[in-house]
Parts: sequence; C-alpha cells; structure tokens
Amino acid sequence: MTLEERKELVDFYLGKVVDIKIDRPIGYIHKKGEKTLHYEINYGYIEGVIAPDGEEQDAYILGVNEPVKEFVGQVIAIIRRSDDIEDKWVVAPENVFF
Repeated sequence: MTLEERKELVDFYLGKVVDIKIDRPIGYIHKKGEKTLHYEINYGYIEGVIAPDGEEQDAYILGVNEPVKEFVGQVIAIIRRSDDIEDKWVVAPENVFF
C-alpha cells in the first residue's frame, strides 16, 4: 500500500465510528523473546479493515479504564510510524474529542 493509499484510508476513517475486537486488554502481558510488554490500555483490531501490513487494522482505545472484550468508538487520531508501514489508530468513546 502506497503512502497516498494510507492517507486515503485515514481520511476516510478519521472521525468515523468503528467496532473493535480487543485481543490485548488492559493488564495483558505479552512476552516477545526476552522482552515483556505490559498493556496499560486496551488494544485490538478493526475487523474487515485491512492495514498496509496485510493484517486487520490495529487500534489503541483511550477513555476506557477497565479491560473490555469489544468496543465501539470513534477514530480520533492516527499514529503514523516512519519506520513501519503499519499505522496505529486511536479510538475513544463517541463524541468525546470531536
């Protein structure tokens, strides 16, 4: 996916309401080799939205301070990483930040 296509995807979804499946809830501990990641926020993916890496789009959930399995919220920001083709989306309860 080109940078232009990434921008178009972001432009389309920014401000939209999405349904997220949480696969790493608050408190989740992820071991990767010798590293251990402790999730301080809910983290999941948006089913059916394919990210530039070919996987479903990842999302961080803000404004929810307890572990959840699913979440419906508004895309409020996009984290574009210069060292990776995959963006991370930031989602919050509807109409909190817009």
